[in-house]
Amino acid sequence: MKSVQNRVKDLIDQIVQRGGEQGLQVAAYYQGELIVDACAGLADPAKGIAVDSRTLFPVFSTTKGIAATAIHILAERGVLDYEAPIAHYWPEFAAGGKDAITLRQALNHTAGLPQMPDCREPAELNDWDHMCRLIAGLSPLWPPGTRTYYHAITYSWLIGEPARRADGRDIATIVTDEICRPLGLEDSLFIGLPSSQDHRVAIMEPNPAPFPPPNPPPVVDPIARLSIPPMVQPLHYWINRRDVQRACIPASNGIMTAKAVAKHYAALLGEVDGVRLISPQTLTKATTATPTGEPENVLRGLGYGLIGPATDRSRIFGHGGAGGSIGSADIPNQLTIGLAKNRMDTSAPETLPAGEQIVRCIRSALKLD
Repeated sequence: MKSVQNRVKDLIDQIVQRGGEQGLQVAAYYQGELIVDACAGLADPAKGIAVDSRTLFPVFSTTKGIAATAIHILAERGVLDYEAPIAHYWPEFAAGGKDAITLRQALNHTAGLPQMPDCREPAELNDWDHMCRLIAGLSPLWPPGTRTYYHAITYSWLIGEPARRADGRDIATIVTDEICRPLGLEDSLFIGLPSSQDHRVAIMEPNPAPFPPPNPPPVVDPIARLSIPPMVQPLHYWINRRDVQRACIPASNGIMTAKAVAKHYAALLGEVDGVRLISPQTLTKATTATPTGEPENVLRGLGYGLIGPATDRSRIFGHGGAGGSIGSADIPNQLTIGLAKNRMDTSAPETLPAGEQIVRCIRSALKLD
């Protein structure tokens, strides 16, 4: 029987050869041990640069799960309190009826602030203090705590500024100090890419064969246009900008390896190389479902999505990102998976996304399904 590593490698080679993806990187930890570290395809087609284990990928909202872990580390130490109003740490935030919004509501997307402020230029998003001033001037779109709506980009400042005010370090530094350094990930997980690492970053590209629009066309959600405004679209173009890669936008601009993602989640479930990031008690708090007004198949913990059978939705937690990147952790089976890729939205409605194929392959090889 082929090893899990070989089965995954064969699968991702086939996916790339069929033209389904440009470049892929997959890692998995099982019971605290690395069992998959595989890659295929090209990181930069124009230059013919192949993906290897050190290739860095933009992972968009997969970053949110990493940033959430930084918040849980501070909460466990008493630096932050999930139930405290954000304004307790960031007084200016109280304006516009936001005085009672809590850190918990920011983490579980019930703060009522998914809308981006009125920015004229994409570069404005890269200025942390400027964006905090704009966010502080917003008013909730509905009473906080009454409705869940994905805070696609505003999550960055809603959790990052309270952390900075309470701790004194910006959230990128907290991630480096409290997650990357203990786990040996200083050169493979970044929120704010140093220029010395530019040569390692995969080029994000659009799907070369967009699928035809559905008939009838979907109803356009006006809030979606506010939460991911036109100035950051198309997303592949936005994230390829070096100024965006340099910035601290912890909802969406993390750049990392699949192994770093998987190792981070493995260190939430237990010790990896002698390091456990948070206690079992804090993990339980972070992965307890929040009742929401979203569709039945969507449940959120504190900064993580919860996935699993209807009778046990906290079985798997984590966070994915635009374009199909994945970070996930299966609690009872002690399995974590990281997937990074550099082609956006590659699966037509009638096909199985690469990520789902890869997850199924790993779980089947381990006889977990």
